[in-house]
Amino acid sequence: MFNYLTIDDIMDSRSYERQREQFRAEIIAVKKLRRIAVGPIMTLLFENRSTILFQIQEMARAEKMTTDAQIEIELDTYNPLIPARNELSATLFLELTTKDELLEWLPKLVGIEESIEIEIASPKQSFLVPSITEAAHKRQLTRPDVTASVHYIRFDLGTDAAAAMANSTVTLRSVHHRYSYETVLSPETVASLCSDWLPAPR
Repeated sequence: MFNYLTIDDIMDSRSYERQREQFRAEIIAVKKLRRIAVGPIMTLLFENRSTILFQIQEMARAEKMTTDAQIEIELDTYNPLIPARNELSATLFLELTTKDELLEWLPKLVGIEESIEIEIASPKQSFLVPSITEAAHKRQLTRPDVTASVHYIRFDLGTDAAAAMANSTVTLRSVHHRYSYETVLSPETVASLCSDWLPAPR
């Protein structure tokens, strides 16, 4: 699959420890561009190959994984979060830090993961791209009366919208009936997102 990680991309523990501080600093800089607040309690982190590689390396480090079989499980779990060509992939966080906030907002925001959209407004044409959630995600995290505080969503832009995106005004919004907010993405963020569709470095 396009840009997917393989076992050969994952450093062993000693190699990773030597590079961890530098890699961590690089990922912090990447995430600063790609972590977008939409309203007071929602944040979307647009994932890419580097953020997912960091996630797997940190998981392997924390869990002291030493075998290929253990790493393959992590690859199977996280590779689907890497955007395909002309797609965007995001982790949606509801930033709720107290029990009262959880009790108030999680029942209100059922369906929030399917209520996010991206508008790409170029001088010639505008595109409106709704969020998509995978069937497995719905089975695991979707309930009729309460939502989860973390969701994984993607946006299938298609060839035309993806081509227009670099030179467009890009707006990320929630259109949920209980949570209606929007944010215009900076040019630097748009450039970072478009870079996801470049071939993976080898």
